[in-house]
Amino acid sequence: MRSTRMIPTVINLGPHADFIVAAYAVTVLVVAGLIAWVALDYAAQRRILGELEQRGVRRRSRRKDQP
Repeated sequence: MRSTRMIPTVINLGPHADFIVAAYAVTVLVVAGLIAWVALDYAAQRRILGELEQRGVRRRSRRKDQP
């Protein structure tokens, strides 16, 4: 029969716990920074493309039968 006591969720990382936690924290910060950078760059590129299209510059890749 199983005990109904809850199992502690704390993981013992040993003597290197500080390094492991710091490594994960840095990784999360770097990935979040990269995601933010890509999102900001995407918005900037869309804005630049919109400005060019307003000035009448069209994409060369667009086929002639498309407006």
